[in-house]
Amino acid sequence: MASANNPTKQPRREFRNIHMLKDLPTYKYPSAAIVSILHRVSGAILFVFLPLLIWMLDQSIASQTTYGRLTSVFVTGIGIVPGWLMKVLALLLIWSYLHHFIAGLRHLWMDVSHKAVTKRWGMSSARAVLALSALLTVLLGAKLFGLY
Repeated sequence: MASANNPTKQPRREFRNIHMLKDLPTYKYPSAAIVSILHRVSGAILFVFLPLLIWMLDQSIASQTTYGRLTSVFVTGIGIVPGWLMKVLALLLIWSYLHHFIAGLRHLWMDVSHKAVTKRWGMSSARAVLALSALLTVLLGAKLFGLY
């Protein structure tokens, strides 16, 4: 009973719920959480646009005429949608694929390797996923928009 009245004992940490409007704008997410959230977002984007991607693949390999018609969409657009907006949509799909693929490789490596399940490795690999997917998206986006 004497230890309960000990003044040197540290107070217990207080855990509380995060208020969405007040605390979330100032909450600092770790890089692994950002990668996890973006992995889910990129998977959802790929799932939603899967019919379009399959149609685009079908059009691109059917004949030279359909391939030319498909690539002209990125210049002239479709109806009221301009060509640059179609390129932005394609860039979003490129980022979604790259991020989902690289983050998926990270998750597979963490499942296979027991050494990869540390806080330090998780933080560094999450930063690597963010940097690599952003870099590859910028490079492919530059190619898509005709910068090289």
